[in-house]
Amino acid sequence: MAPDAALVPSAVPLLTPADGVPDLVTSAGALTAVAEQLAAGTGPVALDAERASGFRYSQRAYLVQLRRRGAGSFLVDPIPVASDMAPLAAALDGPEWVLHAASQDLPCLAELGLHPASVFDTELAGRLAGFERVGLAAMVERVLGLALTKGHGADDWSKRPLPHDWLVYAALDVEVLLELRDALAAELAEQGKTEWARQEFEHVRTAGGPKPKPDRWRRTSGIHKVRKPRQLAAIRELWLERDKVAAARDIAPGRVLPDAAIVSAAVADPTDVGALTTLPVFGGRAQRRQARTWLTALERARALPADQLPTVTAQHEGPPPVSRWSDRDPDAAARMTAARSALTTLSEQHRVPAENLLLPDLLRRVCWSPPADLDVAAVAEVLRAGGARPWQRELLAEPLAQALRSTADTAEAVPGSS
Repeated sequence: MAPDAALVPSAVPLLTPADGVPDLVTSAGALTAVAEQLAAGTGPVALDAERASGFRYSQRAYLVQLRRRGAGSFLVDPIPVASDMAPLAAALDGPEWVLHAASQDLPCLAELGLHPASVFDTELAGRLAGFERVGLAAMVERVLGLALTKGHGADDWSKRPLPHDWLVYAALDVEVLLELRDALAAELAEQGKTEWARQEFEHVRTAGGPKPKPDRWRRTSGIHKVRKPRQLAAIRELWLERDKVAAARDIAPGRVLPDAAIVSAAVADPTDVGALTTLPVFGGRAQRRQARTWLTALERARALPADQLPTVTAQHEGPPPVSRWSDRDPDAAARMTAARSALTTLSEQHRVPAENLLLPDLLRRVCWSPPADLDVAAVAEVLRAGGARPWQRELLAEPLAQALRSTADTAEAVPGSS
């Protein structure tokens, strides 16, 4: 199979699960029966989870879908059975889990006490195999000739009762995941990338949830228009207050108060309810009830001493943006150009996206602060310390060392160069 190389024949619509839509599991007894059936099945287990991103503050799972050969498909509502997941956890502790974009679902499954012994990530497998489109629907169509109906992935899965067509959509997400896994495993084996995939899957399995980013308030939409530290302090205080309210109510922050309203209030800096409620959004009934909350946040920003105000630009860890390298360190800019060229060559040769060969941040760090000795062993050690897997180090250490040495040799040959 050559990924994306041939025209796809007309895909067959996949409209209903082969065995019908499973009953929704909502009791401890039913969950125990599901666990027993899954344990009696064979081979890997396909899993998916539905969250309510954009509606809820938490990233908890509001539906878990499972399928295993010899057992069938199951839809589990974790809300009423969250405290009774032990039988399911035991049944799933051992078989390989097959997920699409596993890093998105593993954290919310871990919250339920569900932890895999091994993982096969079909999205990541598609990237390593050279597929240009790695969404589940695109891959199912390309590999299996089936058309999944786009549906309800972005809907509010905390809604109860769950509509029947949502359950159909959810069941279909795992209907062919096992067949997709087998086809992708065969493709990876044919390309000699089975071990690459194994290492990547294990990295995803053990990585844990995403690390909190510092100064998340700086990601407020429209903040780039604000250049005064006092106004930035107001944005920060409003953002933090909104986050506290959203967490307490388990509502997505943007549904508590839009980013645009935060920015407008920070710039206008109203000092009383009347002035606040003249601003867009704040005049609504819900916001009028919260007016004192937002005014208190603004008061905190006004009371801050000058030395506690945020800087206009964020404090940056690691190398500066690459766009500034040519001015700040021309040698580093030359190293980056040479390293990117080497990475592009390898990406094209192996049909793997450059960012899957090496994380862009790690590439920047290597080029900004290269090892003193530009030999293969030293570069490999820097890559290892930065989290690169063995297959990446084996593939990249020598080409990157050559690229870094080439710029150093050029610099030494140019009179007056650093």
